[in-house]
Amino acid sequence: MVARDFDATEPVAVAAPSAGQKLRLGALTALVIGSMVGSGVFSLPQNMAVGAGPLAILIGWAITAVGMLALVFVYQSLATRKPELDAGPYAYAKAGFGPFVGFNSAWGYWISAWVGNVSYAVVVFSALSYFFPAFGDGNTWQAVLGGSVMLWVIHALILSGLRQAAIVNLIVTVAKIAPIVLFAGVVAVAFKIDVFSLDLTGMGNADLGSITAQVKSTMLVTLWVFIGIEGASVFSARAERRRDIAMATVLGFLTCLALYALVSLLSLGILTQPELAALKNPSMAGVLEHVVGPWGAVLINLALVVSVLGAFLSWTLLAAEIPHVAARDGTMPTFFGGESEKGVPSTSLLITNLLVQLFLVIALFAQSTYQALFSIASVAILVPYIFSGAYVAKLALTGESYKTGEGRTGALLLGLLATVYGLWLVYAAGPSYLFMCAVLYALGIPFYIWARREAGQRTFHPAEALIALALLAVGLFAAYEMWTGAVSPL
Repeated sequence: MVARDFDATEPVAVAAPSAGQKLRLGALTALVIGSMVGSGVFSLPQNMAVGAGPLAILIGWAITAVGMLALVFVYQSLATRKPELDAGPYAYAKAGFGPFVGFNSAWGYWISAWVGNVSYAVVVFSALSYFFPAFGDGNTWQAVLGGSVMLWVIHALILSGLRQAAIVNLIVTVAKIAPIVLFAGVVAVAFKIDVFSLDLTGMGNADLGSITAQVKSTMLVTLWVFIGIEGASVFSARAERRRDIAMATVLGFLTCLALYALVSLLSLGILTQPELAALKNPSMAGVLEHVVGPWGAVLINLALVVSVLGAFLSWTLLAAEIPHVAARDGTMPTFFGGESEKGVPSTSLLITNLLVQLFLVIALFAQSTYQALFSIASVAILVPYIFSGAYVAKLALTGESYKTGEGRTGALLLGLLATVYGLWLVYAAGPSYLFMCAVLYALGIPFYIWARREAGQRTFHPAEALIALALLAVGLFAAYEMWTGAVSPL
């Protein structure tokens, strides 16, 4: 496999994985579904209802379905048109817009992955507090200790070999889908249209605001539950057959879209918006308990634990893969490229999990909530999503990778739609989470300079230097605002 350095005249070789580490369609699809179906689906009823009524939630799902479907086709198109580019989002940003944008896409994706894992560790022990109250909301010292043990057990599993970890992920994915399907079936039978339509617009609750404000409040929630849609693209170098990447992406998206919409909308026919908003997460447990009694809450809390363990595994794999591949083509410092004798990206895995451990401790002292952590992870991933869409639009405009006479209008519209959707999400996120992400992105600049000097290449082109200075200025301002307490996303 090869990945092209933007400044180089020849592709930079990246060693292909051994045959024993190749992933088939089932494993790739499980990675996509396993990456998306984590904790988010189990908290959807409350997370959506806390800021929106039924009508706004319907509109939010419609916008998300269109935007995420555009991203699905973006990754499907790029997997076909640019088969030489491995590691998905970061590689596309680099090929289309230069090394600094490519680095920031890799950096942002990596940040999203490991911050998301911190949120998983918090929510899994929040669920376990149903049985063991000492775990509280997942941010007590007992929960942090338990999360730390979980983190390093999964670390050891991945070091045993990627294929073994992928097989475990496939089994866990099947196990965690079953309770969600059961929930949808039971709640569909108990659904009451009069409850759903009681305050359809949400205007009966002045705290929710306008329909537009309500729709905005759903955007990061819906984005969070779909993060991972590009999972097969990230592992493109390890796919047994290239065409399986696109198929796995489409299958994963359609499966999760159906599950998410059913869980969110059917719950609105069981409890009213204020009742759902007041539920403790995982709120699916409260909904099912209302229908069938206490055993429903027990089932959902146990299902969440299984689900998050699987998602934690999937996202640890993804988080380790991105800086590993980026280091091997010169985008990130070479020390991220270290491998074990089993082909596991051991150095990037260790660095990633040390950062997860650090943020678990920070979560303890800052009393960080699951919602705050997943919002930061959601905003951080928008940069690679936006530039993936923009790259499809650029290819359509320039005609690169297209045959003479081949239609490009549809691809151009697709790329623009995905890009606009990403920009809309940036707007919907609000300043607090954008500031936190600006700080995290600004911290990456020294590592970019390090990587460029290792490669003996020019650090910044003029436009890149301006972007870097602007990012650094915003990051410093955001850090100051958080230091003074003016902004506190955690």
